[in-house]
Amino acid sequence: MRDARLGVVAIGRNEGERLRACLQAVVGRAATVVYVDSGSTDGSTEMARSLGVDVVELDMSIPFTAARARNAGFERLVTLLPEVELVQFVDGDAEIVDGWLEAGARALAENPELAVVCGRLKERHPEASIYNRLCDIEWDGPAGEIEASGGICMVRADAFRAVGGYNPAILAGEEAEMCSRLRAAGFRIERLPVEMALHDMDMHRFSQWWRRTVRTGHAYAEIHARHASSPERPYDREVRSAWFWGAALPCAIALTLPLPPIALGLSLGYSALFLRVARRKIASGLSPRDAALYAASIVIGKLPTALGQATYHVNRLTGRRYAYSKA
Repeated sequence: MRDARLGVVAIGRNEGERLRACLQAVVGRAATVVYVDSGSTDGSTEMARSLGVDVVELDMSIPFTAARARNAGFERLVTLLPEVELVQFVDGDAEIVDGWLEAGARALAENPELAVVCGRLKERHPEASIYNRLCDIEWDGPAGEIEASGGICMVRADAFRAVGGYNPAILAGEEAEMCSRLRAAGFRIERLPVEMALHDMDMHRFSQWWRRTVRTGHAYAEIHARHASSPERPYDREVRSAWFWGAALPCAIALTLPLPPIALGLSLGYSALFLRVARRKIASGLSPRDAALYAASIVIGKLPTALGQATYHVNRLTGRRYAYSKA
C-alpha cells in the first residue's frame, strides 16, 4: 500500500542489479522515490528512470560524500512532495523488506520524540566470506534507544530540517554525526525489533575490510573532534580505545623488544582483549565460532582504526582531503 506521507531516497554508484532490487522494493510503496547517482557508468540512471524513479545526478566535480548525496535526494524529494513527513534513506546495495516501511512509520507516528528509527539490517550472503559474516554480526544490535542509526534509516522530515540534515563535509559516519545533533536538540533515536533490510556487502578481500576499518577510524576522529565541546562527546570511548590498542601499546611493545619478558607481557594484553570480547558476544547468544571471529576482527581492527584517526588529524593539519573509497 502506498503511504502518501512517505518518500524514499536511495543513493548509489554502479550498483547494477542490486540497485534494481533496491528500487523495486520501494516503488509503489512510497509517494515518491528519488535515486541520487554519483557517477555511474553501468546504466543505473536509465534503469532507475525506467522504473518511474526520479533521478538526481550529482555534480562529480565537487568532492563526493554520502552526506551530500543524501541531502541532494532530500531536497529533490521536498520539491516533488512538499507535504512529505517521513523519509526512508537506503543505499543502492540494500533492499527494504516487506513490513519495514509500515513499522517505521507507525513508530514515528506514535512517538513524537523519535526523530530516527532503524531496524535489523541483515547481510544477504553472510556465508560468502568472513567479511560479509562480520558485517552481519556487527549490524545485529539490540532493540531500543540507541545513539545513532546506520545510513539506512527512516527519518522524520521536520526533525531533519530542524538540524540542517546531514553535514556534507563529513566523509564517513555522517549519520552518527547528524544523530548527535538530533539528540542535542531533544530528539531520540531507536532501533526497532523488526527486520529492516537485506544488504549485499559483497566483500571478499582483506584489503576491502582494511579500507572500511580505516574509514571507520577516520569517522570516529572527525565526529569526535567536531563535537569535542558537547556534553556527550560522541565516540570518545572508541577513539581512546583505538589510540591505546592500535598505537600506544604497539609502540610500547616495540620499545621493549630488547626486554622480551616485558614485551611478551604487554603483548598478552591483546589476548585479554580477545577473550573479553568473545565472552561478551557468546553471552549475547552468538556461537563460539562467530564470537571468536568477531573478537579477532576487533583486535586486528584496532590498528587500521588508529591509522584512520591519525589520517584525519594529519589531513586536518595539512589541509589535505581524505580519499573516500567504497569498501
